[in-house]
Amino acid sequence: MPAEEEKTRPTADRRTARRAVAGRLSWGLADQAASSMTNFAVGIYVARSLGVTAFGVFSLAWLTYGVVLNVARGLATDPLVVRFSGAPDASWRAATARSSGAALGVGTALGAVCLLVGLGLGDRVGPAFVCLGVVLPALLLQDTWRFAFFAAGTGRKAFVNDLVWGVALVPAMVVAARVGSVAAFVLAWGASAAVAAVYGCFQSGIRPRPHQARGWLREQRDLGYRYLVENVSLSGASQLRAYGLGAIVGVGAVGAVRGAELLLGPFLALLMGLSLVTVAEAARVLRRAPHRLGTFCLLLGGGQAAAALLWGAALLLMPGRLGEFVLGGVWSSASELIVPATLGVAGAGLGSGAAAGLRALAAARRSLRCQLFASACYVSGGLGGAAVAGTVGSAWGVAAATLCGSAVWWLQLRSALREHHQDPIPEVRTP
Repeated sequence: MPAEEEKTRPTADRRTARRAVAGRLSWGLADQAASSMTNFAVGIYVARSLGVTAFGVFSLAWLTYGVVLNVARGLATDPLVVRFSGAPDASWRAATARSSGAALGVGTALGAVCLLVGLGLGDRVGPAFVCLGVVLPALLLQDTWRFAFFAAGTGRKAFVNDLVWGVALVPAMVVAARVGSVAAFVLAWGASAAVAAVYGCFQSGIRPRPHQARGWLREQRDLGYRYLVENVSLSGASQLRAYGLGAIVGVGAVGAVRGAELLLGPFLALLMGLSLVTVAEAARVLRRAPHRLGTFCLLLGGGQAAAALLWGAALLLMPGRLGEFVLGGVWSSASELIVPATLGVAGAGLGSGAAAGLRALAAARRSLRCQLFASACYVSGGLGGAAVAGTVGSAWGVAAATLCGSAVWWLQLRSALREHHQDPIPEVRTP
């Protein structure tokens, strides 16, 4: 009987571990769904309330927030997820206090820049940037809690925090609609995020420590600054491709590409939701069963690529009337891009598995090289294809570039795994 128990125990342990991983991944998807729905609702409500011109001003503030968010994640959040996922509670709490303090510091510094720029611009755009500068610290702190909770394996708290933000948005947006200005909507958006940010302090029982931000940045500089460049290059490549495509082919081409992205929107939201969890899960695998990290990353990337191909196949079978109902006049041009856009997303999903492994290994130099190469391929493929064959050529160029980038990610992961056997990952740092 004891021998039978010894045989069944490892199997039971593996099943329990798989259930735990599935549960954490599910909370990642649920959290991203809540966040995406909130962002979508805000965009639609503001657009309907303000009209095209004012919504454009709000979009400028929104895009600026996206850039600042990438900066904060690179310096404050990404190192936290890489080094403290699955760490002892005391280490995680101390690191989260300092990381959240660093996020507040980044938000305060760049918020001051936005405020000064807004005061200098004046007119319609100026007040929006002034208000963005005021609310940036709260927006970044709220995002930090999400990643901190996933690093701790408590994704449910991140989901609840996003729900709190969504609930607080409702009365805030109603008040902003009565005021009827872009500045009011920016303040409402940021004020509701502040409610969720404060609630995150109660959820975690942690108070951010801005006075230790400099120490956190100094201690994590081997990862933070590389992740900063990596994150900014990723968003910058997309912007450069959009601007270049508009200049080469025309603004209508940008609309067609955006339409194809909207068709793939639900799957892209899935990728974003998984990205909240994958690095933390890869870090846990590395600490508990290092020999399984390569297999975990392959299953992760391969599964995402397969799902993207299935979603693209479903789009190809979608009736034209349904497509026109969703996208209107954009459908005819966007539908021509479904195949290359799907292949591009599949390539990105495959590469994300290797990227999670490199992050877990804290191989910041390798991941930075991969991201810079992938971004350069993305821009050159997208613009080169546009010059040769217009909008469709740009889509195929991006698909080819994404697949090439994915191959580089996997080659670098293989090399990093070989190095890891000779030089194990350093122990979790404690303050």
